[in-house]
Amino acid sequence: MQALRRRKRPWRWWQVGRWQPIFSLEGTLTQPFSFCSQAGRFVSSYASTMSAIPAALTKYPAMRWAAGGWTFFIAENALLSENRTWLIHELGDERYHLVYGTLSTMATASIGYAYYSIRKMAMPPSLTLWTRAPPMLSAPAIGGFVFLSLGAVMASQAAPKMQIPVALVDSNTSSKTLQVRCPFDFSDKKSHHDESLLLPPLQGIERITRHPGLWSLGLLGLGQACLASTLPQRIWWCGPAAVAWLGGWHTDSRFRRGMGGTLSPYYESQTSNVPFVAILSGRQGSGSWQGLVGDLKPLNATVAVAASSLWVLRRLAR
Repeated sequence: MQALRRRKRPWRWWQVGRWQPIFSLEGTLTQPFSFCSQAGRFVSSYASTMSAIPAALTKYPAMRWAAGGWTFFIAENALLSENRTWLIHELGDERYHLVYGTLSTMATASIGYAYYSIRKMAMPPSLTLWTRAPPMLSAPAIGGFVFLSLGAVMASQAAPKMQIPVALVDSNTSSKTLQVRCPFDFSDKKSHHDESLLLPPLQGIERITRHPGLWSLGLLGLGQACLASTLPQRIWWCGPAAVAWLGGWHTDSRFRRGMGGTLSPYYESQTSNVPFVAILSGRQGSGSWQGLVGDLKPLNATVAVAASSLWVLRRLAR
């Protein structure tokens, strides 16, 4: 039986998510290298998309809404935090925080309103990536699962260590007894640092990035961007990653100059802003992957991956 194929269409820059099934109805692989080529096309299409975005921004209001809120948020935070000392001298500490809070609230509200507006707008075909959800083994689906899982796992490590609430424990007799315990282990020693050490070892997800809070949201956004059905929604969901990248870089720059915090040369040499760069570049030495896996809270990570899987399946079932 022949594989199901979609009608051939000309390739355009906005058709980032177009796909072709790679399995026949019998479940056999009909194009051994089609997924690799599809994944390469999916990644390379972002480069051509970026070059065409400026023209689309001037033509479509949905594109301006998608990028405008996040641009305002990044610019507002960067300008106010960079000039914090001068603004406090001119305005006073209380007025500075009043201005900062007001502008941050306005920027956050504009981001939310932009998403609401984009969802309500009727998208022209030129901004539509697909009308049917892609198959399970397509590049957008796998990319969405990977990014969502990474972001969810990083976010889950901030919570107390989860444990199965029912366990068999040794008793005074030779038999084991059933014990019911709290589902969270608040006495987990991995969550505590030895403050007596001058150069404490890296622990947990700081091995991945020194800005785990920003990048957990950024990776979740990239996962949603892979699953977005329109170009404005994809750009909007890339906003958290832009905040994590630029915000993390600006925070490092300020901390190096002693503005609002410190960044020691040792800590900077062992970590990175962009996730996994420090591990892949060998900064943390041999055994970095084993140390990362050993520091993770396994049940937290399992729950995070399971939740990401269910979310992706729900999105693809629409």
